[in-house]
Order: sequence, then structure tokens, then C-alpha cells
Amino acid sequence: MSQPTSAFGDASATNNYADKTARLVPGLHDLQTMARLLVAEQAPDAANVLVIGAGGGMELKALAQAHPLWRFVGVDPSKPMLDLAVATLGALGGRVVLHHGYTDTSPEGPFDAATCLLTMHFLTLDERKSTLMEIRRRLKPGAPFVMAHLSFPQADGERDLWLSRYVAFAVASGVDPDNARKAASAIGATLSLLSPAQEEELLKEAGFANVRLFYAGLAFRGWVAQAA
Repeated sequence: MSQPTSAFGDASATNNYADKTARLVPGLHDLQTMARLLVAEQAPDAANVLVIGAGGGMELKALAQAHPLWRFVGVDPSKPMLDLAVATLGALGGRVVLHHGYTDTSPEGPFDAATCLLTMHFLTLDERKSTLMEIRRRLKPGAPFVMAHLSFPQADGERDLWLSRYVAFAVASGVDPDNARKAASAIGATLSLLSPAQEEELLKEAGFANVRLFYAGLAFRGWVAQAA
């Protein structure tokens, strides 16, 4: 997971990144486990996997530890976050190529699978659709794609309710209440959030089929799909 470069533009912003993220995302480690199980359902034993938003390295580490024959390309626009990924991966980094940049400049593949966890909600609607299309273009036909991020009903009244639940979980996980409320306020004011139905339609428009919800953790949702 990585926010835009401006949010992680210096090394200090990565301090305690894994712990901070786990306090905000319900079942973070189980989400990572589910992601690699869903990829493994369809990917070959020696899969080549594209990981979008790879900064920090948590997702890459979970995938690489469980599947010693898989190789990876990890993409992220934040150099400090990629540096953290190198430290997180350690010896596992020998099977990972890290690309400093965006999906449209990343290696062409074709890849056997792709993942994008806790990243897509930072993109505008146009950026999100183009990113999904670039991911699809790099996948072999039928290859699995797993994504998860903030997504909840956007109707009047519901948006504020789900953001309040985001705050409640963070506070229950030990986040300072004022910091949790500020984070939720920033999310509501700056992110282009979509409802689950809109997310699924966008995946289909970008060239994915068999779109299925596999994860719901309060304000977060996750889907698995196949490159059509």
C-alpha cells in the first residue's frame, strides 16, 4: 500500500508503517493471506506477479514467503516506500524487481497475476480507470487480479456513517481519537471514493470478468476478477 508521493515523500513518513496500517485496516494480515490464496487458485507454480502499490513491502513479503517459486514486479511512485520494501523483504528481495514509477511505465509482462491492495482509493476516477486498464493490458488472458481498498455506500448520510466506522475501528485499535478523526476528514474531503457497485462496474469497463467480492472490513472492500 502506498499513498501518492506527496504523502510519503520523506523517510520519516514510513516510520512504523506496518503497525499504523494494521490499526486502520480490519484484518490486514488476513486480507494479505486471502489475496495470495486467491492468486494461487489460478496462477502457475512459478508465477510472475505484478504488485501495484508495492511500497512498504508487506504484501510482497506475504506473497513471497508463501510461494518460493513466484517472482514479482513491485510498482510504487514513492522512493522512501520502495526503500522500506527493500528492508522489509530482506533476502526475499532476490525474487523482486522494484519499479519506481506508475503502472503505465512498468514492465509489460505478460504477468500470470496482479494485486493492488490499499492503493486504488488514492487515485482520481480517471486515473483509476486508466490504471485498471494498464493492469489488464499486462495480464495474460484469464489471469487473476485481486484488489482491495476503501469503498462503501456513497448515498446521502451513509458516507458519513461509514467514515465514522473507520474512526471507531482506528480508535479501538489504539489510534489517537483526534488523529483518527483528522484522517477520516481528509479521506472524505480529498479521495475519490466509490460505492462497491461502482467499483465492480469500473473493473468490467477496464476489461475484467468474473468480478466477485471476497472481503469486507467496515469501510474497506476487496474483489477478485479475471483478465477477460
